[in-house]
Amino acid sequence: MTQPLTQRLDEAVAAVREATTLTPRVGLVLGSGLGAYADGIADLVKLPYTSIPHMPSPGVSGHAGNLCLGRVGDVPVACLQGRSHVYEGHGMDTVVFGVRLLARLGCTAVLLTNAAGGIRPSFKPGTLMLILDHLNFMGKNPLVGPNEAAFGPRFPDMTRAYDRELAALARAAAREVGTPLEEGVYAAMLGPSYETPAEIHMLRTVGADAVGMSTVPEVVALRHAGVRAGAISCITNMAAGMSGNLLDHSEVEETARETRGRFETLLTAWIQKIH
Repeated sequence: MTQPLTQRLDEAVAAVREATTLTPRVGLVLGSGLGAYADGIADLVKLPYTSIPHMPSPGVSGHAGNLCLGRVGDVPVACLQGRSHVYEGHGMDTVVFGVRLLARLGCTAVLLTNAAGGIRPSFKPGTLMLILDHLNFMGKNPLVGPNEAAFGPRFPDMTRAYDRELAALARAAAREVGTPLEEGVYAAMLGPSYETPAEIHMLRTVGADAVGMSTVPEVVALRHAGVRAGAISCITNMAAGMSGNLLDHSEVEETARETRGRFETLLTAWIQKIH
């Protein structure tokens, strides 16, 4: 029989506490090709997911699979260096286990990043987009099933799924470091196949500016737990039918690496403004 979620999280927290006494205040989820940011934080303690009970290990290139704890300036942080995805065959509880662990460790705000396909015609590879809202086309929700009352209410409000104060601080950080920051709506698809041109046309019609295969379940779980969430997409490629090119994951990783410097500078400024 599967252990109760609270027990699994308690065991994961205990394993982390054996390695460090640091209590993180800001959490980060680092998406495809963006995980290197965690290697540069001060006082780094790196725990492979395999050393944390019940923590799923990602099986996708560009996701290292480590929990990194340390400081950005004087801000104590915990970084998920990679995430698991529903398309890998994981259940929703497994996919959001990492962000629930961040909440249990003490994070009151979590910043999520991802690599996404651009839908808005003015976007180009390398564009950074602050997520203002999302469309869930995964056909799944991490809160389906008996409600975990210890985490949050049965019917959590999603009117402000992406915290407005965190968004304002992201804009201020972008201005401060001179990094252009677009804004838009992120559509989550199940994957792992990329979308068809017809699906992208549909998404554009209903208001999506970017598309990906992550982030939304994590945001739902965080808001259920009362944790503030903010998110930025790195547009690593134009979505199907937008450019005439075929899509390949290596392009995603390459663009993420090329954008890394700007993205990391923005993340650092954002974290410090939150604190």
